[in-house]
Amino acid sequence: MSYIVFVSIVLLITILGVYMVIENNRQKARDAEKKIFNERVKDISSLYKRKIAEYVDCKLIRPKHAPKFNAIVSNFFVVQSHNEENLARLEKVSEHLLSQIGSELNKCRSNDNVELLSEQLFLFAAELPSAGIAYNKNFYVEILPALISRIQTPDTHEKIEHEVEVDSDEKIESNNDDEHASSQPRQTADIIN
Repeated sequence: MSYIVFVSIVLLITILGVYMVIENNRQKARDAEKKIFNERVKDISSLYKRKIAEYVDCKLIRPKHAPKFNAIVSNFFVVQSHNEENLARLEKVSEHLLSQIGSELNKCRSNDNVELLSEQLFLFAAELPSAGIAYNKNFYVEILPALISRIQTPDTHEKIEHEVEVDSDEKIESNNDDEHASSQPRQTADIIN
């Protein structure tokens, strides 16, 4: 009987030891995943903030608006859970905003119209919420993409086409006025004859 008790105790100790090792490995895996997750958030945030700082240095974004732009990534996880889906959304949103600003900057530099982009970014910053709790899923899925799309500036090609259309319309109107003015003396001459 004592043999059975001894074997049972040894078996329980072995099972407890195996459980502790497995649980310890699970905890290490969870910690490693959490560390990787936090590193990715840190990388996304630091890249985004570095680009915003570059835009502030080149006077595209006003220094007082830099914290509002940085709040987009800083407040992302204020009311949202820490999961892979939300991390992918953060990465997508930050890349989309930076690429939009970058492409508009290149366009405005070629058009020599950087002030217009600066004004668009000023209006963008004015639309951003001031409370951290307002940076929720609805903001990142619906509101922010709409705000980002409003950063666009007109193309010079469109501007030139518009100017050409206006000039041609003015020429047509002036030609019509000239024709109308020249036809009146003819009508008057016909009436007199």
